[in-house]
Amino acid sequence: MRLADCATAFTLDAVPADVRERATHLMLDALGIALASTRYDFARQTLAALRSLSGDGGEVPVIGHGLKLGLRDAAVMNGFLIHGLDYDDTHPRGVIHATTSVLPAALSVAVRQDASGADLLAAYVLGMEVTTRISAAAKGGFHKVGFHPTGLIGTFGAALTAAKLQGLDAPAMAHAQGIALSLASGNLEFLQDGAGTKRLHPGWAAASGITAAALAQHGMTGPRAAYEGRFGLYASHLGALAADCDLDGITAGLGSVWETLNVAVKPLPACHFTHACADAASLLNGEWLARSAQGATLRRIVARVPAGVMPVVCEPIEYKRRPQNAYDAQFSIPYAVATGLRLGRFTLDALEPSAISDPATLALAALVECEVDPDAEFPRYYPGEVILEFSDGRTVRHSEPINRGAPGRPISHGDIAAKFHDNAARAVPRDHADHVLNAVLGIEKTGARELARLLGTSFS
Repeated sequence: MRLADCATAFTLDAVPADVRERATHLMLDALGIALASTRYDFARQTLAALRSLSGDGGEVPVIGHGLKLGLRDAAVMNGFLIHGLDYDDTHPRGVIHATTSVLPAALSVAVRQDASGADLLAAYVLGMEVTTRISAAAKGGFHKVGFHPTGLIGTFGAALTAAKLQGLDAPAMAHAQGIALSLASGNLEFLQDGAGTKRLHPGWAAASGITAAALAQHGMTGPRAAYEGRFGLYASHLGALAADCDLDGITAGLGSVWETLNVAVKPLPACHFTHACADAASLLNGEWLARSAQGATLRRIVARVPAGVMPVVCEPIEYKRRPQNAYDAQFSIPYAVATGLRLGRFTLDALEPSAISDPATLALAALVECEVDPDAEFPRYYPGEVILEFSDGRTVRHSEPINRGAPGRPISHGDIAAKFHDNAARAVPRDHADHVLNAVLGIEKTGARELARLLGTSFS
C-alpha cells in the first residue's frame, strides 16, 4: 500500500528539471531503437502474428509501420521494437531495461485517454522510478534463478504507469499490483540457444500491466501483499535468496532520490554485460594490428568479467565462441571481444549474418577465455578487462572499470540525440526524425496522440 500511496500522490511538478530532461532523452533513445528495429525480419514476423490474432483497426499506432492495433497488442509490438536490438537503456542496480516496458504502456494508455504530453511524461517517470526500485530490491537475484526482470518486474511498473494515467486511487493501485503478480513473467532460457523470446518480454509486461490496471479499475481485487507476502513476488521467485532482498528500498527516497538519473544508455547494440570488454578490445585494435605486422600472433585472449555475468555472456563457452544468430552474438563475450579487436568497434553491422559467420572473427573468438574478476564493482557497474597474450611472450591489456553509459560515466544528451538519428535514419528521412525528436524533447507541450501519430508514420 505504501507504493500505491506514493504513486497516487506523484505529480510532474515534483519532478526536478534535470530528471524531466533525462527522462525525455531516455524516451528519445528508445524510440530511435524502435524505428531501427522496423527493418528486421523479427519485427515483420511478430507484427504478422499479432495482426493474425486481432487484425488492424485499433486505436494505437505501431511505431514506424503506418497502422494501428488495439491498446494491448500495440503495447506488445512497440515494446518488442524498443527491445528488439538489445540497444535499450539499463538500470545497473536493478539489472533491468525499464523504459522498454514502461514507455509502451504509457504511450498506449495515454493515446486511449487523449492525455497531455505532461501526463504521459509524469506516468513514464513514475513507472521508471518504481520499476527500477522493485528490481533493485532483489540485488541481482532474479537473474541467478533464471528470471528476466525486464519482463517479470516490468509488469508491476507498467501496471502503476497505466493506473496513474487512468486516475486510479490508492486502493485500486494496490489491487493492480496484486493482480500483476499473477500476470508477470519472463524467463532466461533463451540464453541457451539464442531464441527470440527475450524480445517479447517487455511488450508483454506492458500489456499485462495495462490489463492489471483495467481489472483493478473495474473492481477486481488482488493480493494485498504482492511483494512481501508468503507467496509474494520475492518469496515465490527467489526462494532462499528472498532473505537478502531490500524491500524497504522500494519506497525509500521515492519522490526525492531519482533513479531515472541512474539509468544507463547503451553505446553498443548488445547485452550491457559485454560492453566493457567490447570497448577494451576495440581500444586494443591498434596494438593488435601493430604486433601482427611485426610477425607476432595471438596465443590467447583473456576476458575478465564479474562473476555475476558469467552465466549470461560466457557460458557455455563453446557455444559463446560460435554464435548461431544475432541474439547469440549480443550475449557473447567472445564474439564481442573478437569483433571489437578485429574491427575497432561494435555496431549494428556486427549483427548481420555475414558478420556473425565471418571466419576471421570466429577464429579470434575461439581464442577467448573468460575469467572471473573478484574485484569487479558489480552490479553498480558492468566492468571488463581484455588481455592479449602474444606468441613472442608479450602481453598487453586494457581495463574498463566503469562501462560507458553507466552513472559514473554517463552518455551526454548530445550523444543520445546522435544515437537517435543514427538509428532513426535506418527507417525514416532526417526531417521526420527531427519532428519526432522535437516532439519527444518537448513532450510537455505535445499531446500523446500527436506524438503517437508521428511515431506511427511509415516510409517503407
